[in-house]
Amino acid sequence: MAKADQVVALLAKTELFGGLADSELQLLAENFREVRFGKGEMLFARGDPGDHLYLIAEGRVRIATSTDEGRELSFRHVTTAEILGEIGALDGGPRSAEAMALNPVVAWSLERRVLRELMSRQPAIAGRFIDFLCRRVRDTSDQLEAIALHPLHVRLARFLLVALGERQAVPGKRIPLEIGFSQGELALLLGATRPKVNEAFGTLEETGAIGRTIDRVFCDPGKLAAVARHDDG
Repeated sequence: MAKADQVVALLAKTELFGGLADSELQLLAENFREVRFGKGEMLFARGDPGDHLYLIAEGRVRIATSTDEGRELSFRHVTTAEILGEIGALDGGPRSAEAMALNPVVAWSLERRVLRELMSRQPAIAGRFIDFLCRRVRDTSDQLEAIALHPLHVRLARFLLVALGERQAVPGKRIPLEIGFSQGELALLLGATRPKVNEAFGTLEETGAIGRTIDRVFCDPGKLAAVARHDDG
């Protein structure tokens, strides 16, 4: 598959560009350039100039911020067919968070200058950006609300339900789930410590919502949903 076709296929799966016409996706794809990062390498640090947008082809990237005292909060993980760096690429301001490769990453980058030119020529691309950023603000608000207002086991149940996606349970059987990263990384995403996350897993086990082995979690979606709704009244 040609380079542009690979990028078009990825862009079509993204929340940001997925609704664009094929001609618009092709125009975007022709301007992306491949970049690679090793495990632990920074794609960008907080305060760096926002001069590129990234489309992930392979690997996992953690988006996080930290205080002067060293406390860290992970906003999200970015994986295949997801976009990061969109805010800096849009306004040209300094990066508001850091992005680090959790494993080897293959990505495609688009320069801010080129993106702005394409947006001026293709109003549909600008419209997709507006819609996407509005959703991102809502998602961030929901995440902050969850951290502030809900017990950790409820947040964990909601995370596991999202990770399960549309997978359907077989009556009487739990669904196996490989989270794909460490409990320490999960703690950063949930705004907690690793021991507290382990306690939350234990709480979900006591309710029958999950079972655990060394490398897998076995989920009962119905019971997880009941836990996730617990504090909603």
